[in-house]
Formats: sequence, structure tokens, C-alpha cells
Amino acid sequence: MLFSVFRLGLFLSFTLLPVLGQAPEGVLIRFTEVRSQLIKPSVRLPGTVESRLVSTVAGEISGVVESFLAREGQEVKQGQVLAQLRQTSLELRLRAAVAQLKEDEARQKLAERTLERARELSEGGVYSRQQLDDALFEFNAWQGRIERLRAEIEQFKHDIEQTTIRAPYDGVVVVESTQVGEWLEAGGAVVELLSLEQLEVSVDLPERYFDALSMKAPVRISFESLLGIEFDGQVQSIIPRADPQARTLPIKLSLSNPQGRIAVGMLARVTLPMGDPYTGTLVPKDAVVTQGTQQFVYLLNEDDSVRRTAVRSGVGVGGWVQVEGTLQGDKVVTQGNERLQDGQRVRAEQLEYPLP
Repeated sequence: MLFSVFRLGLFLSFTLLPVLGQAPEGVLIRFTEVRSQLIKPSVRLPGTVESRLVSTVAGEISGVVESFLAREGQEVKQGQVLAQLRQTSLELRLRAAVAQLKEDEARQKLAERTLERARELSEGGVYSRQQLDDALFEFNAWQGRIERLRAEIEQFKHDIEQTTIRAPYDGVVVVESTQVGEWLEAGGAVVELLSLEQLEVSVDLPERYFDALSMKAPVRISFESLLGIEFDGQVQSIIPRADPQARTLPIKLSLSNPQGRIAVGMLARVTLPMGDPYTGTLVPKDAVVTQGTQQFVYLLNEDDSVRRTAVRSGVGVGGWVQVEGTLQGDKVVTQGNERLQDGQRVRAEQLEYPLP
């Protein structure tokens, strides 16, 4: 009997604790202050790196490939030799033309003396007009032959220079199109060369952003393979022809690649400015609670209770997000807000978030 009375007393003592003001402590939450900050509206879109300068380097003349010095993946400088064609036949033809020129120049001098003699004799009445015309014709014929030979010699020299095929600009060989011993036709492909210095990013811009984007606008470009590094770019061109299926317009962004860390075809993440900057209200993204179509935050009151306030989130700014609502100067709950109730008492600790 005494044991039963003891148990009853123990039960009543625990049951009456809340009544006596000994309720459990409130749930622990963390908060930070709502911020007002200048917001630069932007949109983030994927893009693809392209080279503005991609060429199929070709031979200007035909010939046998005597040496081929380019290899796929090789970086080359402007003027560097890519391939060498055999030039023996051209050199022999050049030597023959030079020899013929010397002979013709000698014959022209003889024709010139003959013409001068014919003029003297014509003035003395010894030569007829026909004989003078014949001497003049002979001199002019040799003169024309010499000019033609000189042009041929210059052509041979030019062709010999063209047997050495050089890189037209700094770039990387991506395709080998010939090999040693092959006959290369005039205009035949030697290599495909692309520049890694003159890059651009191609982006499909949703048409709803078309009016907000301007030429020469600065952009920020990042890559998943280069974490933590952002590159400066600029809107280079906006092509005003929308894809009727996707409702997007192609735009081109300039991109510098001074260290060659960016490759053609890489996936880029592009941040494009949209409209003029404005001052907005920011809270950490952790503060916004979403339930169905509703969004709200919990604000900390002076008496350590919380009140639920509806908001509408906007653009993200780093770890923060812009919200619309009456939050100016308030303290917003950022941790422990998942199971809170409106008016609930809490234990609060401040948690600072780095500003964007």
C-alpha cells in the first residue's frame, strides 16, 4: 500500500512540472539579419566554346609530299612549317628559264643594234621603210619574249616558295589530311587548324530575354572543369533569328584564353546581365521554406518567439536570395525552421552568412 502511494506521488510531481513553470526549454534555432543590397539582375545559361578561326590549310600547288611535320594535337606558331613538297622539277625549270632569259637578252641587244643601224640607213635613204619596220618588229618581239620569261621565272620562284606549307596563324592541329609520299593536288587539304586564342561561346538565349540584352555587355563565364575560376567575356553578336521550335536566339560571346586552359567544345556557364541594377531585400537561401506553392520565412521577435511571414523569392545572389515582403531590418531564422509553428518560443543564436 505504501509503495502504491509513493508511485502516485511521483507521477503527480512530474505531471505538475509544467504548471509550476518548469517547462522544457524552447527549440534551438539560428538566425541572421535581413540585408538590403544593390542587385544586378542576371540570368545563368549554358553555352559551348567555339573557335572563331578554324581553317583547312591547303597546298597552293600540286606535288609529292616530301616531309610532313604536323601532328594532331600539336600546337604550332604562325609561319611554322607544316609540310614540304618536292621541288626538284620546279628548280630545274627555273634554271632552264634563267638560262633562256640570258640568251634572249643577248639576242635583244643584237636586235637593238640592228634597229639603230636601220634607222641611220633609213635616214640616208639606203633602207626602205619596210626594212626599218622589220628591224623594229624583231626588237619588240625579243622584248616581249624577255618579259614573258621574267614572269615565268617569278612564277617558278613563287611556286618553289609554296612547296613549303606554313601555319597561317597560331593554333592547334586537329586533323591530319595528308602524309609523306602522297600526291597533293593544288588546293588539297594538309591539316585542319584551329585557334585557341580567338574563342567565343555560343549560347541559345530564350526569347523572353531578347530585349534585355545589349551588345558589348560584359558577361562572366565559368567552367565545371575549372572550378573557382571565372573569365571575363563580352556580348559579341546577337543573331535576330529565333528557333521556331525552341524559341531561342543564338548569341556569341567573346572569350580570351591567354593560358590555353579552355578547349573548343567545353561546356560553359554564362552569367548575362539583364536590365539595370536595383536595391533589393536579401535573405539566406536556407531561410526560405516552401510548402506547395507557398513560400514563407520565420522572423525572430524581441520576446524570442517567431512569426511566420509570406514571401516571394526572386533572383539568387550567391548563398542569398532576393525576396519580396515586409522584412526590412528583421532577423530571419535560417536553421531549425523546418518544424516551427507561428508564435512558437525558441532559443536563438546568431549565425553570420558571408555577403555575396
